[in-house]
Amino acid sequence: MSFPLLTVTAAVPAVGAILTAAVPAARRTAAKWLALLFSLATLALAVLVAIRFDPTGDRYQLTESRPWIADFGVRYELGVDGIGVVLIGLTALLIPFVIAAGWHDADPLAASDSGSAAGKSYRWRPTQGFFALILLVEAMVIISFEATDVFLFYIFFEAMLIPMYFLIGGFGDRAHGGSEENAATQRSYAAVKFLLYNLVGGLIMLAAVIGLYVVAGNFSLQEITAARAAGTLDMSTNTERLLFLGFFFAFAIKAPLWPLHTWLPNAMGESTAPVAVLITAVVDKVGTFAMLRFCLGLFPDASKWATPVILVLALISIVYGALVAVGQRDIKRLVAYASISHFGFIILGIFAMTSQGQSGATLYMVNHGLSTAALMLVAGFLISRRGSRLIADYGGVQKVAPVLAGTFLIGGLATLSLPGLAPFVSEFLVLVGTFARYPVVGIIATTGIVLAALYTLVLYQRTMTGPVKEEVRTMPDLRLREVLVVAPLIALLIGLGVYPKVLTDIVNPAVEYTMSDVKQTDPKPEVDVEAKNGEVAK
Repeated sequence: MSFPLLTVTAAVPAVGAILTAAVPAARRTAAKWLALLFSLATLALAVLVAIRFDPTGDRYQLTESRPWIADFGVRYELGVDGIGVVLIGLTALLIPFVIAAGWHDADPLAASDSGSAAGKSYRWRPTQGFFALILLVEAMVIISFEATDVFLFYIFFEAMLIPMYFLIGGFGDRAHGGSEENAATQRSYAAVKFLLYNLVGGLIMLAAVIGLYVVAGNFSLQEITAARAAGTLDMSTNTERLLFLGFFFAFAIKAPLWPLHTWLPNAMGESTAPVAVLITAVVDKVGTFAMLRFCLGLFPDASKWATPVILVLALISIVYGALVAVGQRDIKRLVAYASISHFGFIILGIFAMTSQGQSGATLYMVNHGLSTAALMLVAGFLISRRGSRLIADYGGVQKVAPVLAGTFLIGGLATLSLPGLAPFVSEFLVLVGTFARYPVVGIIATTGIVLAALYTLVLYQRTMTGPVKEEVRTMPDLRLREVLVVAPLIALLIGLGVYPKVLTDIVNPAVEYTMSDVKQTDPKPEVDVEAKNGEVAK
């Protein structure tokens, strides 16, 4: 039996979570270093997965398959395609930065390293539990990207809600002001709303998973898609559409897609900045990934049937999220609504049913994770210094903290997809792929780019430029630990913006398989290029 690399990659952070939680209460610093060590070990394994993966080889590689619940046809089946490889890499890459950025977020009864009174925790916050929960989420997200058994995927798709609930409700941000009681109420509301929304989606998906088993007789993604390709899967049109809707509803909540998005601004606003990054840059990507792997793979005809409505919902997400972001007074909620707009672009690319659109959507998942992490973590450092999330409480920060302001600007420019930074490539591919098949939809989607420039530049102008407000006059610049958190993310945003080929070479073959699942080919240009060249030659 070959080495179970995928199992080990998911198991290492799970083991790290157990060991971190077991560290004695007085050894908080040891718990932090232990969590960071296990996150780095997971990153090394993710790099090994990428090295072992052959983009020109089979669709699913490094596969593992063992009996699990044999009486119900459930197997422990893992495998990765190019899309799964890059998302596992994104997850493993971001978690060490999340841990390092949140180094003092769960310290008991002590100020954060910013030295501000707002950084104080007014109740006991178990440091070990905070970092253990982060590692546990990482383990569950990674195995979700690896699972090729539908039931196995469902278990971890739902299980990750529990540690996220405690991270939101138990380790929230008090920077919005008010009493500790009010802060606790807001945290609890955000955590419960997050849990209820996603549980409802999960319950509907569970009914669809059971229905799929009744129709197919097993939960294996590869066996079901092979049976469909061979014409031996007996699934009526109405049944396929109902099952698709059950799966898509759960994924649209996780993504999130308008109008199922309302939990995200609350969850991100009440979380610490590292946990907010964990939500939108890591956990939410499971929803869009699952649309590619399960919705299009298991229900291709229903996916095409639902495409017009999904494209409309994606457009609403793009424009609505950007418009609401423009009017936000809270920094973290602005980033949350911007993310809703960006997820609209990702879903638009998936359901444009073109290779450019789906490649762009996959790259968008990665690049959005990097840009949002950079912007939100710097915003968290800023908020911890001032003790406020309100944009109006800032002004002139670039004069007293130029490094902080500079990194904030780069993160913002990446968010608006400035050419030369990684998100531009993915957004460009999504729009090209959409224009090729749905030109009117593509035209409307471009309004999101204009609005992104508006809310990003207005945010920077109001917080970083202008007269220096008295409250920020003594604000310290980024410290070494904070620079070490942000600098690699900025380097990746620039590097992947200049040379995205390192990702597209892995992603494109997987997208070709997805396009074959839905039996779609890219539309041909309306102008016959060869004929046009011939006319020019004459």
